Amino acid sequence: MRSTFTGIEIAKRSLFAHQAALTTTGHNVANANTPGFSRQSVQLVAARPLENIGMMRTTIPGQQGQSVEIQAIRRIRDAFIDKQYYNESQSLGYWQTRLDTLEKLEGIINEPSETGLRQVLDNFWNSWQELSMAPDNLEARAIVKESALALTDAFNHIARQLTNLKHDLSDHIDVKVTEVNTLLRQVAAMNAEIYRIEGFGHNANDLRDQRDLLMDQLSRIINVTVVHEERGYTVLMGNLTLVEGAEAEEFTLALAESHFAVDGSGNLNNGELFGLFYSREKLVNDFENQLDALVTTLAESVNQVHSQAYTLKHPVTTGGDFFIFVPVDPADPNPPSFAARFRVNPDITDDVENIAASMRTYDDNGETRVVRGNNEGALAIADLRNQKFNFAGGGIAKIILNGGTFDEYLRAVIGELGVQAQEAERQTLNQRILVEQVEMRRASVSSVSLDEEMANLIMFQHAYNAAARAMTVYDEVLDKVINGMGIVGR
Repeated sequence: MRSTFTGIEIAKRSLFAHQAALTTTGHNVANANTPGFSRQSVQLVAARPLENIGMMRTTIPGQQGQSVEIQAIRRIRDAFIDKQYYNESQSLGYWQTRLDTLEKLEGIINEPSETGLRQVLDNFWNSWQELSMAPDNLEARAIVKESALALTDAFNHIARQLTNLKHDLSDHIDVKVTEVNTLLRQVAAMNAEIYRIEGFGHNANDLRDQRDLLMDQLSRIINVTVVHEERGYTVLMGNLTLVEGAEAEEFTLALAESHFAVDGSGNLNNGELFGLFYSREKLVNDFENQLDALVTTLAESVNQVHSQAYTLKHPVTTGGDFFIFVPVDPADPNPPSFAARFRVNPDITDDVENIAASMRTYDDNGETRVVRGNNEGALAIADLRNQKFNFAGGGIAKIILNGGTFDEYLRAVIGELGVQAQEAERQTLNQRILVEQVEMRRASVSSVSLDEEMANLIMFQHAYNAAARAMTVYDEVLDKVINGMGIVGR
């Protein structure tokens, strides 16, 4: 025999189920613009049916349905697309950081321009050419001194800018390390909270969305791999475990440096943090070393000629080093570059007569004197601009150009920088397109469509109204049975 109130129970369950569906739909609509939110769906299933009561077999065919139940409220998410996003996002972070550094290097070198390093170097050679026309003219010698000071100032200024760029990169690395450490702790905390809530049989959908948003941010900074475990996400950077359950590794600067390698063979091999390390240790250092090779070769070649020529001083005096390098502190772990220590010899800045331009002497009644009008020394130095050199100074291992003039070498350095920047810009653009494509694929799966949600809202509303109407019918039937039957003889 069926229960008198079975129909009311069926209608009640339907009301509760569709009310939950309406609430979930409203939750989706409310979070349509929330970053990282994944739309949620109520999984409705038919309630477990009951056999009709009977001694041997029921006289009513089949089983009696017991309305509808909510199996789960699930978020719509594709883990495979998330993995693709992590891979593309970390590459975008690396190339974007590399591009930013190369653009700053291009701004520092300021070429091609009429005020760049090439122009200053040309002015230096031209001043020697002018001196060769009037070797004993003090004004021409003053021009040589000033052009040399302008040249050393230009190299010193570029060296200071490179040092400042390194400091900026180091500061940015510190910020990113702190950010990674914060994100790792938040992921570990989310793991613990999700495990606690889902231990009661619930789905922590919103907390899972927040955890995935944290992983999106983390994947832009470092290369990460996510393994889904019972106690939450296990986050790996290469072979290094950063998060396991509710425990997070302390991510420090020393840890990051120990897992970085310029060739990308370390556990830290992608993302913004890798790009910052690579920019500081490779891009800026290489450019600094190329600059040092130019400076040391320039100083050595000019000094060699200048030390063989004669000054205007009497008695006859050969010229010393025209350029010098400020000594470094042996205790300094990071000594300044050659370009930063490049100077004009103080003897020349104090007295332009110490500039050696002549290579001839004559005997004056047994006393040797300099031929003041001789210009062979000045011409020899001016001619250095057209000679080819092996730029092996500065202790650099990789030389961009050997067997070229100073101008050819400088143009080769600038050209290499331009090609690197162009390649970084192309890779950044490609990665940005790939990330956008993955985001669109993710949005097609997980994002909230207001049109779809409005359609669901209408559907669930009508289902709720129908269940309420069924409840009314059962109420009227019971009213008839209770209040309208068995009243004969009253």
